[in-house]
Amino acid sequence: MNLYLGIDFGTSGARGVVIEEEACCIQAEMRYAFQDSPAAATPKIWQEALFVLVEQIPDQLRRKIKAIAINGTSSTVLLVDAAGNPTDAPLLYNDGRGSSVLEHLRSLAPPNHTVVSATSSLAKLLWMRQLPSFSEATYFLHQADWLAFLLHGQLAISDYHNALKLGYDVEELKYPEWLEKLQIPIQLPKVLTPGTQIAELLPEIAHKFGLRRDCVVCAGTTDSIAAFLASGAKLPGEAVTSLGSTLVLKLLSRTRVEDARYGIYSHRLGDLWLTGGASNTGGAVLKQFFTKVELESLSREIDVSKASKLDYYPLLKAGDRFPINDPNLSPRLEPRPDHPVEFLHGLLESIARIEARGYELLQTMGADKLSRVYTAGGGAANDTWTAIRGRYLKVPVIASVYTEAAYGTALLAMGGGSQLRGIQT
Repeated sequence: MNLYLGIDFGTSGARGVVIEEEACCIQAEMRYAFQDSPAAATPKIWQEALFVLVEQIPDQLRRKIKAIAINGTSSTVLLVDAAGNPTDAPLLYNDGRGSSVLEHLRSLAPPNHTVVSATSSLAKLLWMRQLPSFSEATYFLHQADWLAFLLHGQLAISDYHNALKLGYDVEELKYPEWLEKLQIPIQLPKVLTPGTQIAELLPEIAHKFGLRRDCVVCAGTTDSIAAFLASGAKLPGEAVTSLGSTLVLKLLSRTRVEDARYGIYSHRLGDLWLTGGASNTGGAVLKQFFTKVELESLSREIDVSKASKLDYYPLLKAGDRFPINDPNLSPRLEPRPDHPVEFLHGLLESIARIEARGYELLQTMGADKLSRVYTAGGGAANDTWTAIRGRYLKVPVIASVYTEAAYGTALLAMGGGSQLRGIQT
């Protein structure tokens, strides 16, 4: 029996799922938590997490793994030298230092293009040009690209989900001419369809972990798209909200919607488009004020039939990407009531309003009408939050078939590019 390994690198840690070929049942699950903040998770820690996850897989299962795929957080990027060694610290998904190059980028990119955002991969790359270490770099990679390289040994290979915010044209499947005018003195990755087989494992990796010598590593994807693939959503109008550290919306649509003014972009998914955006609000804000146990117990005390009068915009720091794309947007967390149940109620409702506003904006811009919302991420288990969100979204809100992004990535490893063709038009 062939097995397939999917690995998910999120903001709070990494997870792995091994599935079997026949019924896609989960055979093993692995976890690695980043002990410090996501910002402290260096490439060295990423590498440690990757190898620890593989070591956690029972020996008898490792020997049956036929293919591996990895997802990473969108627009988490790094520069590496000719040997693949990082030349400086990576820039994470929500790093807004690219705001200083937006005017230059705006003068060259098409109007309202996805890359015209302070947190886009391309904006980060242009900002990196000023680093003293830039002259030492040979390649620009996404998090998932570099992690896959550790397994197969080939540099500068990416997928068109990760490469979207680098400016890659996902309709024409090539880098556009306007990107060449930026004269970037560094090698951009070759871009493949997510799930495409890249190469077999390095012999030393296969030997070290007791993996099959013919196990192949596939082109990966981003964490939110992996969560969508795991959800079970397949029809236009169906959407997935990922309630993890951040809030990510993905709506399956027959129409491609792009507008950087609102942080809206569309990923190619088979013959359809996965349109959406990512907000910096979400579970990380909740964890700032409550422990996991408190979130569970206090949520049960909330009366979901009554709307909270509190109107927050919950952020850990200034700046959001969607549905308001403003790197200077101030958090709004006042007034704070004395009773923690009221405060939590206000936070949950406020995040639900941001979610509803996001889907309304996508439909206004031309995406298919919202018909159903699947939920992934840790917030999917909060029944109180689900009820509140249903009141705002006015469509069925259900838990994803599988809530782990790693499961969706395992499906990608199993089906290759054919997994994307399973989406229905």
